[in-house]
Amino acid sequence: MSRFVKFAWLLAAAFVTLSVPAMAQDATASISFSGAFGAGIVLLGAGLGIGRIGAAAVESMARQPEVAGDIRGAMIVAAALIEGATFFALIVCMTSGG
Repeated sequence: MSRFVKFAWLLAAAFVTLSVPAMAQDATASISFSGAFGAGIVLLGAGLGIGRIGAAAVESMARQPEVAGDIRGAMIVAAALIEGATFFALIVCMTSGG
């Protein structure tokens, strides 16, 4: 991803986050992130993490085909650990958000 795209996403996120209190009618309004927002962030992070693990595993299998079985096993274990943490975070986000 290019620097411009990363900067554009960061700028858009900052605009959305900072415009909530400015556009609110109540003077004492504060930013409130719901559980659904947290769950979306969790799923985004988990998807990126598992994608990077898969890409690295496929690349390393292409470089050393003789250890493909070991790499595949390690990849599955790492992906399972990420999914376990993701499910826990989703449960926390959905039960505490409201």
